[in-house]
Amino acid sequence: MASYKQTQQDIKAPDELQKLGQEAVPFLEKHGRTIVLAVGAVLAAGFVAALTSSLGKRNEETASREFGAALRVLDREVNSSDAPVVKPGDEPPFKTEADKDAAIVKALTDFRASHAGTPAAVSAALPLAQAYLRQGKAGDAMPLVDEYLAKGDSTDPLRPAAYEARGYAFEAQGKLDDALTAFDTLARETKTDFLKGMGLYHRGRILSVKGDKPGAAKVFSEIEAAAPGSAAARLAKDRLAALAAQGVAIPTPAPVAIPAPTPATP
Repeated sequence: MASYKQTQQDIKAPDELQKLGQEAVPFLEKHGRTIVLAVGAVLAAGFVAALTSSLGKRNEETASREFGAALRVLDREVNSSDAPVVKPGDEPPFKTEADKDAAIVKALTDFRASHAGTPAAVSAALPLAQAYLRQGKAGDAMPLVDEYLAKGDSTDPLRPAAYEARGYAFEAQGKLDDALTAFDTLARETKTDFLKGMGLYHRGRILSVKGDKPGAAKVFSEIEAAAPGSAAARLAKDRLAALAAQGVAIPTPAPVAIPAPTPATP
C-alpha cells in the first residue's frame, strides 16, 4: 500500500491530463482542421458500418420471407388430369414432375439472384441443386451443393441431404470413388439410424456399380444391424436377394452385441 507521504506527493504533482492538455493546445491550433476532418471521417465510417449492419439485417429478414414464398412451389402437387380439382386460393397442380422441377429451378434461381449473399440464398442452393439432379444436370448441381456445405449452417438438419446430393452428383458424373467418399460422410456425420443406414446403402450400391459385388453384399448385410427396421434395411434386403440370385455369396451378418447388464446396487 502506498504511504501517506507518497500519496501527498502524487496529489501535488501536475496531473498527467493537465500536462497533455497544455502540450496539445499548440498542436490543435496548427492541425485542428485536419484532426476534425479525420474524426469526422471515423464517425462517418462508424455510421456507415452501423447503417450497413442494420440494412443487412433488414435485407436478411426480407430474404427469409421471400424464401418461404419461393419454396411454396415445392408444395404444389403434380396431377396429369385434364380437369384437376383446385381449391380456392390454390395454384393449379403441375402436369408432370418435369414441369415442377422447371418451376423450382426458375423460382429459386430468381430468388438467389435477388438476394445474393444472404443466408437464405445459401439455404436455397440445396433444393435448387436437388432439382438440377432430378433434371440430370449434375454439373449445375455440384457447385450449389458445395456452396451450401461451405457457407451454410453446420447444424442445419438438412445438411445430410446435401451429403447425399453430393454423392449423387459425383455418381452421375462417373466419379464413383468421390461418390463413395460423399456417401461415407453421410453415414459418418449423421445421428439418425435411417440416415446412417442410407449412407451404408449407397456405399453398397456404388460398390456394386464398380463391380465389387461381394463387397456390396457385405455392406448390405450389415445395414440391418446398423439401422434396424429402417427403409435402408428393407432396401438392402432387396439388394441382397438380387445379388443372391446372381450367385453372389451372402455373408452372415455379425451378431449385434448386447451390452452386459448393469450390476444391481446393493
